[in-house]
Amino acid sequence: MSTARAGQVAAVSSNGVYSFTKPTRESITLLAGLGVEGDVHAGTTVKHRSRVAQDPTQPNLRQVHLIHRELFEEVAEAGYEVAPGQLGENVTTEGIDLLGLPTGTLLRLGPDAVVEVTGLRNPCQQIDGFQYGLLKQVVSRDDEGSLLRKAGIMGVVHRGGTIRPGDTIEITLPPTPHVPLDRV
Repeated sequence: MSTARAGQVAAVSSNGVYSFTKPTRESITLLAGLGVEGDVHAGTTVKHRSRVAQDPTQPNLRQVHLIHRELFEEVAEAGYEVAPGQLGENVTTEGIDLLGLPTGTLLRLGPDAVVEVTGLRNPCQQIDGFQYGLLKQVVSRDDEGSLLRKAGIMGVVHRGGTIRPGDTIEITLPPTPHVPLDRV
């Protein structure tokens, strides 16, 4: 396993009620095995409404949603203005290729918190409800026709702690062979 400083926390967000967007905060506290303290998606079993409807006993592999600030710059080139928390993420990062991380990567956020990457966010129609046409910017196809999901990654909290904008993020890759991210 290799560990390296990779980037930093650009913003943190949470919301205690179901809403597509999450207001930014001065800090959020991650709770081991649960997610973001006070966030509607925190818990050991699934909290996203579509997942609850399928099977409410599924483990919650989507406790923390991370998105890269660089995506906001990319969609701005197509005319969309997106700010931290507006796509429902808890942690906005900068300087990290989140989508290129393998499953099982550990992210140390700030001095204490550790999140294990479980997979890609599966963008849904709510994104077009936020800004019509934005969904096509965060879901596309590559030259081979494979689906590209660019709306961030999901993880579970291994070790709790408080995180703030400006905190460093260290990456610890899992042992090889690495498993590419898939939707969770």
